Amino acid sequence: MCGRYYVDDDTAKEIEKLVRLAEEKSSAAPALKLSAKDIHPSEIAPVLAVKDGASRICCRMQRWGFTVAENNTGSAEKKLIFNARSETVTEKRMFSDAVARRRAVIPATWFYEWNRNKEKNIFYRKEKPVLFMAGFYNLYPDGEHFVILTTRANESMEAVHNRMPLLLEDGEILPWITQPDRTQDFLHKVPGLLERRSEYEQISLF
Repeated sequence: MCGRYYVDDDTAKEIEKLVRLAEEKSSAAPALKLSAKDIHPSEIAPVLAVKDGASRICCRMQRWGFTVAENNTGSAEKKLIFNARSETVTEKRMFSDAVARRRAVIPATWFYEWNRNKEKNIFYRKEKPVLFMAGFYNLYPDGEHFVILTTRANESMEAVHNRMPLLLEDGEILPWITQPDRTQDFLHKVPGLLERRSEYEQISLF
């Protein structure tokens, strides 16, 4: 599960670097400014996705979470879906087309997870300033919305939670976004190990 993550200026710098490499021009990507803040479901955040009509990546601002009707009665009540399980995503009608055609990468400095005692834990990589989470997006009347893929927790997370974001390495970012024939390989990968810092405070997820 991933229900909150953090971005800051390091996140912006990594996004700029990746977009410039993709464009092969140091001046192609405008400077990106991000306020240091936690990102919650329903908020707008930067993601990496394919550029319209091209095979290069760009930064797009998208809203976190797909909205669906709570029931089949046509009620105005909406439910927000912000994660998708990598093991079943291609089988779910809500996700299958988007994960096949509109993949994205969500950069974060770190993400949070809470254990069963509601103790907050921060997960990050000591040797890297930014994590890259695999995801995909869909089109809504108010713009593009993304979700984050999750997978079974690896040994660095399993003491806190049994799920974690599907993390990509630097060399996997462009292939995940632009090479649909490798989708299944990525969906079954085991994320790299993370560092953990605990903040033992009683806090609700939202």
